[in-house]
Amino acid sequence: MLTDEQWAVLGPLVEACRPPAKVPPSNLRRTISAIIWRHQNGAKWRALPEEFGPWWMAAQTFIRWSRLGVWERLLGMAQARGIELGMAFLDGTSIRAHQKAAGAAGKDAVAAQRGAGEALGRSRGGYGTKACVIADSAGRAVAFALAPGQAHELPHAVPLLARLPGVPMWVVADRGYSSHAFREHVWDVGARPAIPTRRDEAPVACPAPFYNNRNRVERLWARLKEWRAVATRYEKTAASFLGVLQLAATLD
Repeated sequence: MLTDEQWAVLGPLVEACRPPAKVPPSNLRRTISAIIWRHQNGAKWRALPEEFGPWWMAAQTFIRWSRLGVWERLLGMAQARGIELGMAFLDGTSIRAHQKAAGAAGKDAVAAQRGAGEALGRSRGGYGTKACVIADSAGRAVAFALAPGQAHELPHAVPLLARLPGVPMWVVADRGYSSHAFREHVWDVGARPAIPTRRDEAPVACPAPFYNNRNRVERLWARLKEWRAVATRYEKTAASFLGVLQLAATLD
């Protein structure tokens, strides 16, 4: 269960961003605790301990709030304390999907199209999802993007950069984001790129004092993947898995 100290911080944010209801929820703290417990431990919804109340209440709340964008708003409210934009870090990670993550409902699309729409696909690492993040100077997640496991990270760089509340001084990323067009875009928005080149490209300056800080976003992924539902995707829909990432980032 959430401690009194934790709920004193998280509770007002949840109350501010939850959907309006005719009858205010009477066990909101218990329901949020159940949602967090389930995703931290990677358990089935039906395996929730009795102290968390009916499992279906927590499951329905999480799925509905994911569809309504509540977890995204919650992350945004947590960021109101301040985002540090001296540097912004871009990084992506491959997340294996459990076999139960397949099979999202969809009547008007074939299985392959439905899988791509839910950010599921097959790469050399197996069936999974590519999760991309943009983080601030302190290594805190600002926004996420999802793609099928075989997709490249670069197409998501510009949209993620646009999610920042301002213009960073430096944009730091690994070789996966090496692109002349993307570097030009970074310069155009008023920032400076610190992105090393690939072997088949002409050398471009990548200041080591800034690039060496990229471990901050790698440590971010390490913290988020302590949640078992982040390290392995169990959610059938992209909206629900994105909700897991946003909730984990909020608590981080």
